[in-house]
Amino acid sequence: MNVLFLSPAFPVEMPHFTRALAQVGAHVVGMGEQPEGSLGSHVRDSLDAYVQTGSLADDARWIADAQKVASRVRIDRVECLWEPGVILAAKIREALGLPGMRSDQATLFRDKELMKKALDDAGIRTPRHVRASTEDECRAAAERIGYPLIIKPISGAGSADTYRVEDATEFEAILAKVKHVAQVSVEEFISGEEYTYDTVCADGRILFANTSWYRPTPLVGRTLEWVSPQTICLRHPDQPTLKPGRDMGRAVIEALGFDTGFTHMEWFLTAAGEAVFGEIAARPPGALSVDIMNYATDSDLFVAWADAVTQGRLSQPPEQRYNSSVIFKRAQGQGQIRAIHGLERLVARYRQHIVHIDLLPVGAHRRNWKQTLLSDGHIILRHPDLQATLEMADRVGTDLQIIAS
Repeated sequence: MNVLFLSPAFPVEMPHFTRALAQVGAHVVGMGEQPEGSLGSHVRDSLDAYVQTGSLADDARWIADAQKVASRVRIDRVECLWEPGVILAAKIREALGLPGMRSDQATLFRDKELMKKALDDAGIRTPRHVRASTEDECRAAAERIGYPLIIKPISGAGSADTYRVEDATEFEAILAKVKHVAQVSVEEFISGEEYTYDTVCADGRILFANTSWYRPTPLVGRTLEWVSPQTICLRHPDQPTLKPGRDMGRAVIEALGFDTGFTHMEWFLTAAGEAVFGEIAARPPGALSVDIMNYATDSDLFVAWADAVTQGRLSQPPEQRYNSSVIFKRAQGQGQIRAIHGLERLVARYRQHIVHIDLLPVGAHRRNWKQTLLSDGHIILRHPDLQATLEMADRVGTDLQIIAS
C-alpha cells in the first residue's frame, strides 16, 4: 500500500506514526512544509519519498502537489494526524478520488459548534453552546447560557485560549484576551471529573478503546502554575462508573460517521453520574498519551494505528495490563534550571514502577508553562493497582522539585 502522509515530522509524535507505517510494510510518501534535510534521519529512513510544499494554509498548493505525486505513483490512502491538517487531508482525498474521511465529515471534527450541533441532533448530551464572532454576540450568548461558563475557540486544540468565566465583570476581561480568535464557542460550564475516550478504528469498527483520566482537569492545570498535571491511563476502563462515557463515545463516533484511524474524545463525569460530551478530534491524543497507552498495554499503538489504516485490523490487539501515568513538572522560578530535588529518593522508592524520566537538565532554560503542557519535563510510571498508581503520581507531584533562577 502506498500512503501519502501529511506532515510526517511535526508535531513531535508524527515520526512514530511515520515509522509505524513503514514497519507494517507501507510505502510512505511524506509531504510537508519543512525542507527534507531538516526531517532527521529517523523520519527520512521511514520515507520512500518526500515532497516539500507550501504553507499549510495554502490548500491549493498542497492539492496540486499531491496530484503531481499521484501522477507518478499510485496513492492508496492519504493520512494526516496533525489537527490543523485534517480538513486538508480530506480535500486531497476528494481531489484524488480516494477513500477515507471527506471534507464535510472532517469539518465536524474541527468546528466545535457544528460538532455539537450534530451530536445534539443525535440525542447526545452536550453543554449548552452558542457560536459567537463579535463581542456583542458573546455577551448575548453569555446572557442566554448563564454563569459560570466556558469560552473557547471554535477550531482550537487542547485548552489553549480556553477560559472559565464566573460573572459579567470577568467576562469583559476575558473578551479582551480572545480578541485574536475569529470565532468562539460560549458554553455551559460542566462541573465534574474529565476523562478521555480514545479509539483506533477501521471501517467504522472500534478495534481498540482507551480511557484516561485527567488530574486535575486541563482547565485547572492550565490556570495554576504550581500544579503538576497528570494523565492516568486506566487499566480497567470498563468499570461501571465509566460506562456512560464509553457508551457515549461509541454513539459519538457513529453519529459523526468516523471510519478509519485514531480518535480522541474528552468528556465529563458529573457528581450525579451523568456523562457530558466535551469535544472529539480525528487524531490521536497528544501530550504523550499514546506513550502511556503503550506502557499500559506493553504494545505499540502507533503500529496498531498503522495496521488499522493499511489492513483494516490489528495484528496484535493491545491488552490493558497496567494503569500508567505521565506527570508533567514545572520549574519554580524563572530563567535557567539550577537544581532538581527529590529525584533520587523517588527513583530509589519506585524504581521498578518508573518507566521513563525526561527532565530538562541543569543549565537549560525553563519553558513557558502557558505555551506547552510538556512543561519542564515529565516522569512516566505504571502499576497494576490504580490506588498505588495515584499515590506514586501524587508523590512525584509533591516531592520532585525543579528550581530555576
